[in-house]
Amino acid sequence: MKKISLYFFALVILSLSSCDVQSQNAIGGILKQIPMGGTPTTLEISSGLKQALEFGTTAGADRLSAKDGFFGNLAVKILFPTEAQKVEKTLRSVGLNSLADNVILSINRAAEDAAKEAKPIFVSAIKQMTIADATNILLGNKNSATEYFKRVTTAQLMEKFRPVITTSLSKVGATRYWGDAATAYNKIPLVKPVNTDLSTYVAQKAIDGMFIQVAQEELKIRDNISARTTGLLQKVFGYADTKK
Repeated sequence: MKKISLYFFALVILSLSSCDVQSQNAIGGILKQIPMGGTPTTLEISSGLKQALEFGTTAGADRLSAKDGFFGNLAVKILFPTEAQKVEKTLRSVGLNSLADNVILSINRAAEDAAKEAKPIFVSAIKQMTIADATNILLGNKNSATEYFKRVTTAQLMEKFRPVITTSLSKVGATRYWGDAATAYNKIPLVKPVNTDLSTYVAQKAIDGMFIQVAQEELKIRDNISARTTGLLQKVFGYADTKK
């Protein structure tokens, strides 16, 4: 009876409040009190975690592969390589702002192209996850899934990203822009010539950006009750909440 009343109360709040922040918190508090069917089995833990990770990684890959997925997101936006930031600074100081801007825009467009390749790699890694992996991730730190993906997918992501980025850099003009920027910089008297492998740099930064996005999705499913959109997710992550 208490369980039914709690559900009813949550639904009333939801219908009256249009899900503002205050009501979301209220609903979250109520849902935490609702029993989700007891301790999940190891199979349910595995299935629930895989379901959550597939939702999260798919959403993350889709978000980053969209236009401005990298360029419009300050958390993952790719800038000049550290060793080449003096190139950008010097170019801007001599009035070549547009050239520097073109380099930054084009390398982010290349990363957005490459992000489309991430989804099947993550899905494959999820399918290969053992029950022990799933349990350790569920009951581990808030970034345990992200660390798992770093361990098992980084090499594959680099293998897939680099050729796509090399092609994309050429397609969007980054190779030419970077060549122009490096050439213009290297012509300036008394500077040390710069020769950065742009494809490898952008591929690595794109992968770093993917993991930042995956970490955000992981945190959302762990901490945000409303992100647990299925009964299985509610049961499995509700169980994990009791172990904190």
